Amino acid sequence: MNIQLSDHFNCRRLLRFTLPSIVMMIFTSVYGVVDGFFVSNFVGKTSFAAVNFIMPFLMILGAVGFMFGAGGGALIAKTMGEGRHEKAQKLFSLFVYVTVICGIVIAVLGSIFIRPIAAFLGAEGTMLDALFVAVLPWGLVGAAAATAASQCLGGVIPLIYFGSRNTSLLRLRKWEMDGRALLKACTNGSSELMSNISMSIVSMLYNSQLIRYAGEDGIAAYGVLMYVNFVFLAAFIGYSTGTAPIIGYHYGAGNHRELKSLRKKSFLLIVICSGDMFMLAELLAKPLGGIFVGYDQKLLDLTVRAFTIYSFSFLFAGIAIFGSSFFTALNDGLTSAVISFLRTLVFQAAAVLLFPLYFGIDGIWLSIVAAEWMAMLVTLMFIVGKRKKYRY
Repeated sequence: MNIQLSDHFNCRRLLRFTLPSIVMMIFTSVYGVVDGFFVSNFVGKTSFAAVNFIMPFLMILGAVGFMFGAGGGALIAKTMGEGRHEKAQKLFSLFVYVTVICGIVIAVLGSIFIRPIAAFLGAEGTMLDALFVAVLPWGLVGAAAATAASQCLGGVIPLIYFGSRNTSLLRLRKWEMDGRALLKACTNGSSELMSNISMSIVSMLYNSQLIRYAGEDGIAAYGVLMYVNFVFLAAFIGYSTGTAPIIGYHYGAGNHRELKSLRKKSFLLIVICSGDMFMLAELLAKPLGGIFVGYDQKLLDLTVRAFTIYSFSFLFAGIAIFGSSFFTALNDGLTSAVISFLRTLVFQAAAVLLFPLYFGIDGIWLSIVAAEWMAMLVTLMFIVGKRKKYRY
């Protein structure tokens, strides 16, 4: 079935159109989970904790790509909806080439400053050894090299596809500098940039609290949660990313009836998926914990306890994730950024500092649930408050 952005989308067509994006995000998350499995089971929990300790910094390095991907994609879709296909081709090429240049610069700077940054974050003693000594023999470095290779391959294949004749509406061509378009893409994608940076900063804060309340085991348990969280939330992120071009196209075309339909159907699908994720997480808490840290009973008990509390967050996270992407697609980068900023930084930072004072280590897991719940409420307020402006 050939699906066009200009089509009317029912739930089945929406799922078919967004399925590649969902699968891509899930597989992107799965390779990180595989890394964690092998590091934990074959190198040990100290090295596993070390990987999770430095991961927030690595997430910051990838934030620029998310910004151009979301912000630039929304601008391209809107431009196509307005019928300016030649302009859309130029914007697509501009964003791709600028992203490649930024990636090269970030990779070089990251390689130079990784050691002092790790020390600044608090990696010391055994964990610092795991990062810079045990990593260098083919222990952790094998996982790191595999991840780097997969990222490079995943970046080169799209360049080859869009650089040659293809069946899509977009092709790479000679690029032209457009400062206004770059600024618009950066502004529009600021929510995705902020989301990744905020999540990284909050993860560093979580690591600091976990060291204080549970030591190395706390960071290892949190690492298991994050790996599973990446896979579960990948479905929401993939769906939101997949629907963004549709929403942007119909917004640009002024098709408000279809916008309203997309918003209603998306919320229905997300609510159903949220309930399924929660039940699945509760059922799989012990089996998943056992896969990663079954060799240490104390750590396994801590991980299972954390997972049974943390899984409640899946009931609320999807709404905020979609809401942020929805406003990005409407080229309302400010609203999208506010949702992401509150969800990934303000609410989580406040909760993780306060809740442990009253609930101890359980307060750290509860803080994520509370933050997602508050972010959902804020998102719903924006959705209701702006429905007349965007006529959805």
